[in-house]
Amino acid sequence: MAWYPGATKYELQPESDSQPAIRPTQFIVHSIIAPWTARRVYEYWRDSTNLESHFGLGYAGDLGQFIGTETRADANAGANRRSNGTGAVSIETASNLQGSDPWTDEQVEELIRLGVWLHQTHDIPLRICRTHDDPGMGWHSLFSQWSTSGTACPGKARIAQFKDVVFPGIVARATGKTDPTEEDPMAGMTRQDIFEAVWKTDAIGAPADAADFKTNRTWQAQSILKDVQVRVRRLDATVTAQSAAITALAGQVGKGADTATVVAAVQKAIADAVIKVDVDINSKEG
Repeated sequence: MAWYPGATKYELQPESDSQPAIRPTQFIVHSIIAPWTARRVYEYWRDSTNLESHFGLGYAGDLGQFIGTETRADANAGANRRSNGTGAVSIETASNLQGSDPWTDEQVEELIRLGVWLHQTHDIPLRICRTHDDPGMGWHSLFSQWSTSGTACPGKARIAQFKDVVFPGIVARATGKTDPTEEDPMAGMTRQDIFEAVWKTDAIGAPADAADFKTNRTWQAQSILKDVQVRVRRLDATVTAQSAAITALAGQVGKGADTATVVAAVQKAIADAVIKVDVDINSKEG
């Protein structure tokens, strides 16, 4: 059995020794609907009921552990222990009698610390459970299988806190990321992996035209850059041709040449310029 070093040990007997082992895959948070300390929660489990949670958390951040996290506790109905031996780690947290108040700053901090330890110790994934038996973290009312008679636990305010503060805090602290929603797409990649991913060719060439580029989202960096390069060179060819035409046209001014002669001179100048630029482009692309 595993005991969290950040909690005061209030071991429940005979449950701690007599209840079956589990492989922890989930962390489920509760409100106990009473403004109790961790010790008072322990006393309630010991003296008043045959149910129990793994942990209890008071308003002031006092955290107690009653059963090792690799032993079944009975606060989560169908998530306590499944037929495959997996089960959930549970924590009851002090609340008002209506279960409507948010966690205190001290409670939030202890929930984050415990969540990080559970992830590091039992490899509970850093995600909110997607189904009732999916490994991860959540709150009591997230799935009906976690409660035999239905529940609103731990209350709307705390569910919002869990999603917006507690769970992101666990992820951020466990991963060292300031933004827990950020995923690093290059995590675990070598320098060569990154180079090949960035410069990978899609093997289908450059887009045929602007419309093709907008509709086809498979272009990789190499094809995009090649397309830009071709378009720039084509633009350079156009500018060069236009400059040649202007020069030729200017050369005819004042010579008394007829229109046909001027047009012919301009067309020849454009053709010569395009041929030269086209040769330059092909030689550079080869």
